[in-house]
Amino acid sequence: MKRDQEPSKAKGGKPPFSYPVKVGNISANPVTVTVEADENELKGLAVLWDVVSVNSLKAEIYIARWKKDGVRLKGHVKAAVTQACVVTLDPVSSTISEDFDQVFVPEGSKLARVVTAESAEMVVDPDGPDLPEMFVGDTIDAGEVVAEFVALAIDPYPRRPGIDFKDHIESDPNDPATKPNPFAALKDWKKD
Repeated sequence: MKRDQEPSKAKGGKPPFSYPVKVGNISANPVTVTVEADENELKGLAVLWDVVSVNSLKAEIYIARWKKDGVRLKGHVKAAVTQACVVTLDPVSSTISEDFDQVFVPEGSKLARVVTAESAEMVVDPDGPDLPEMFVGDTIDAGEVVAEFVALAIDPYPRRPGIDFKDHIESDPNDPATKPNPFAALKDWKKD
């Protein structure tokens, strides 16, 4: 990923994988949609995620109203990604299969407010549901949500099976002989 761009955007501000959902078109009856990335979108995702290639990405998304003015996107995504091994740089293939559940509320909605205790401490349950995301306007990009869940599941340090760091030897921090002397660089320094 390039540092000068947002994590979910490619050059030009358009995400490489997009499936816009108009909030006003979501009825009381939930719908299920299947989305799949085409060849150009897969190439764009590979550049965005800084991987060798994205071979496939497919998701089934359940789209429903949440409370009065919110939207819930729930579903399952499968992706096949090829990365470079961090030791040998050989290609490493992996399959990602993730469930996702994300709630969106309009900007300024009461549903997005965080309730705090009297002591102003916020208590968050790490196993509980995520806080709702806010959206601006009348559209939520479900494709971007799917891509973010895949990006979070990509192994940051892929290794080919059976490959180890054999030449790397950890030193014992309690052994005085292996402790670096912070003043060793000053021994050759002379006053003028």
